[in-house]
Amino acid sequence: MFALRYWSVLILVAAGALAFFVWTTTGSNGRFDFKLGLDLSGGTHLVYTADTSKISQAQINDSLQTLREVIERRVNSFGVSEPLVQIEQGGAVGGGEHRLIVELPGITDVDQAIKLIGQTPLLEFKLVKEGASTTLANGKPNPAAFVDTGLTGKYLSSAALQFGNGTSRIAGQPIVQVNFNPEGAKLFAQITADNVGKPLAIFLDNELVSMPNIQEKIEGGSAVISGSYTADDAKLLVRNLNLGALPVPITLSSTQTIGATLGDEALHAGLLAGIAGFVILAIFMILWYRLPGVIAVVALIIYGIMMLAVFKLIGVVLTAAGIAGFILSIGLAVDANVLIAERLKEELAAGKKADEAIREGFSRAWLAIRDSNIAHIISAVILYWFGTALIKGFALVFGLGVVISMISAISISRTFLLALGLKETSKVAHFLMRSGLRK
Repeated sequence: MFALRYWSVLILVAAGALAFFVWTTTGSNGRFDFKLGLDLSGGTHLVYTADTSKISQAQINDSLQTLREVIERRVNSFGVSEPLVQIEQGGAVGGGEHRLIVELPGITDVDQAIKLIGQTPLLEFKLVKEGASTTLANGKPNPAAFVDTGLTGKYLSSAALQFGNGTSRIAGQPIVQVNFNPEGAKLFAQITADNVGKPLAIFLDNELVSMPNIQEKIEGGSAVISGSYTADDAKLLVRNLNLGALPVPITLSSTQTIGATLGDEALHAGLLAGIAGFVILAIFMILWYRLPGVIAVVALIIYGIMMLAVFKLIGVVLTAAGIAGFILSIGLAVDANVLIAERLKEELAAGKKADEAIREGFSRAWLAIRDSNIAHIISAVILYWFGTALIKGFALVFGLGVVISMISAISISRTFLLALGLKETSKVAHFLMRSGLRK
């Protein structure tokens, strides 16, 4: 009995410490403050369409993952707080267009958001068809004159600003040296070996930036982009390339701005709904189940504190859907306590003593709680694995809530009830026996 009371006090102290942590770090804008998603904090939602028509089916997934990483690095370089960049596929599985979703919390100016993304360069190396004219009447490159080599920015590892030396025509001029990864180096060596004496056009965002002749096979994975660059132009090009050349081109297809006021209203509405729901549930549990209801409410409060602390410690980005998942998980926690209370009612009705009824009631309730929660966890995993960003936020919070609710319902409630040391002659046991637990 002493051990149970010791654990009860320890649980209460730990809950108090977590509550103090949650309270003092909320609104601090620090590392452990709540991270709010776009729909709660306001910001800009951008949707880009990725053109994968020139990429083989086997390479699409890798290319899209590289695209996401490139855009994410570019957005992060501007210090945007908690941006969300992800790839989604429209239409049926295996078909439909691929979309790049960019969410920028705190940025409500669409033009500024688009500027942050910028036109991250699409770097391509192309060969010239035999006898084809490389320019049109207006002086622009003739697209029909160039042939893709398969060598793109996907294979780029780094870029650096240098100045030409020696007696060549680029002596003293700013040039950009690009270095390819091992796979790109092999491809570049093969291209130069098969096309000695031919021009190799270098395109950046479909703009011809240089078209040098291949003098010899170039090994080692290094190439030079030269042209009429100023030092500032070359620096800008190097920065863009180092941020990452896009493996696939993208076009902006839609934008949406969510104001901070709308986000605040959604947040307050969600919090109000959660508090109101919890109060109603607490009143019901106490009036209907008396002492076990009080214990259940205490366990639910501790559960809520644990959930909020987890949100802060692992950096969960809360969205309106996530808050809905949190509220739903509270309902599941209540459901577990109702099952426990009903099992207690049956054991007491069978004439068992209070402490024995508590142990048997929890033991019998555990099987139903375990099975239902496992089903909920499986559902949360499936939603998180296959869902969009909105669904993933709900699934993550819901899954965490189910796991933690099992701990609060089974371990915390059971410990508190047994720690009371109920005896048949005690007033507490008399209150318990005369409560709604008795048939």
